[in-house]
Amino acid sequence: MPAPEPLALEDITTLYRSHHGWLRGWLWRRLGCPSQAADLAQDTFIRLLGRTGIALGGEPRAYLATIARGLVIDLQRRAAIERAYLDALAALPAPLQPSLEERAIVLEALAAIDAMLDGLKPAVRQAFLLSQLEGLTYAEIADELKVSVRTVNNYMVQALERCYLALP
Repeated sequence: MPAPEPLALEDITTLYRSHHGWLRGWLWRRLGCPSQAADLAQDTFIRLLGRTGIALGGEPRAYLATIARGLVIDLQRRAAIERAYLDALAALPAPLQPSLEERAIVLEALAAIDAMLDGLKPAVRQAFLLSQLEGLTYAEIADELKVSVRTVNNYMVQALERCYLALP
């Protein structure tokens, strides 16, 4: 069986011409910001460029809205991470404040970590965070989560595999 083909450029062009204005307006109503709406509308179509095996059927707007909804969630999560990071930085004395470049690098890393953690099952994520942030042993994590040490070990393998796959 041959691999599914990506959407043809002509199909994406037709979708773009037919639905870009609608999608931008749809996003504007949700975000309240025309420039963010325009950016996310573009990002939605960019996501289509690499997709394979898509059957849009008679509902291309529903498909576009689904992609855009995910992008809005990503945008909101990134904004929440940025706010939390900037709040933490505000508590630091001026000499310890990182440069703008260092801040940007840290924010990118935090967003990547958040995306990686979001892809884990809740118990796996909790075990990973207890290990990495709290410094608990596998036995302590097992007690906390009410599971066996072997289960914690399996959780950590899953989390570390996810970390490895997230590396550039």
